[in-house]
Amino acid sequence: MVTLTQLEYIVAVDTHRHFATAADSCFITQPTLSMQIKKLEEFLDITIFDRSKQPIIPTDVGIQIIEQARIILGESKKIDEIVKNHRDTVEGSLKIGIIPTLAPFLLPMFIGDYIRNYPDVKVEVEEMVSDDIVSALKKDLLDVGVFVTPLRDDKIKEVPLFYEEMMIYAHKDHEILKQEIIEVKDIATSEIWMLGDGHCFRNQVINLCDMHSMQHQELPFEFESNSLETLMKIIDREGGFTLIPELATQYMSAEKLKQVKSFTNLHPLREVSLVYSRHYSKNKLLNLLGEHIKKIIPTAYLDKNRGTIVEWN
Repeated sequence: MVTLTQLEYIVAVDTHRHFATAADSCFITQPTLSMQIKKLEEFLDITIFDRSKQPIIPTDVGIQIIEQARIILGESKKIDEIVKNHRDTVEGSLKIGIIPTLAPFLLPMFIGDYIRNYPDVKVEVEEMVSDDIVSALKKDLLDVGVFVTPLRDDKIKEVPLFYEEMMIYAHKDHEILKQEIIEVKDIATSEIWMLGDGHCFRNQVINLCDMHSMQHQELPFEFESNSLETLMKIIDREGGFTLIPELATQYMSAEKLKQVKSFTNLHPLREVSLVYSRHYSKNKLLNLLGEHIKKIIPTAYLDKNRGTIVEWN
């Protein structure tokens, strides 16, 4: 007979790709974990893991078994959530992954109040790029991600929260700030500073401007940052411009806002969503998180029709 415990163990090994680390994560000894997995393999008459490889990898049939195990474990957790909802309690843990182009602007707006409103919820937040969030969600290492959609992954659910404009941030003396009409083609130049590879915002800028082969020959030096704040500080000293998300302007002084411009021929938007595994069980915590974020976001951001969504994936 297959047990939930055995399914937890094979999922742990798949997540960590190491028996000892998996055993530690399950708070058991490695021999106990190995014995239970061996029993499961003998019962099913298959080999789930190829132990000859380092790190350990699942066999072809093992991949299918592990995927089903994740579904079963996710569904089993819903029983606890049903009981909590019946008792009208808000408690548990919530592991959130958030992308670097949202974290410094969105997180301070909601996280403190959320924790104070729901003191029995243990919240953990990690800043991660989108691909890493998706991978962690599929391995149950995160409960929910906050990043830019659409993603179009049949194993991930998306709940759109708001739509923020992609805006131009330029050096205070840059000619682009003097233009009455600014079109997308105006920023497809070698003066644009970019985030590094792996950032969905970088991909959105590239898709918006179709700049895949652009060389930054006019910049004083070649630099791809993981931080929009760093790019803006470099621009202030060295010149050029970049694109920033609209939320960043919520923290700017009136003087600083003079360095920000919108496009006149198009209002490019990025759709910010809560994303989670289709087998996610903590629906009440997720719904409360989404409601809380929407309450603190400027009302205008909730309108999907205020511009054109730019995809990144």
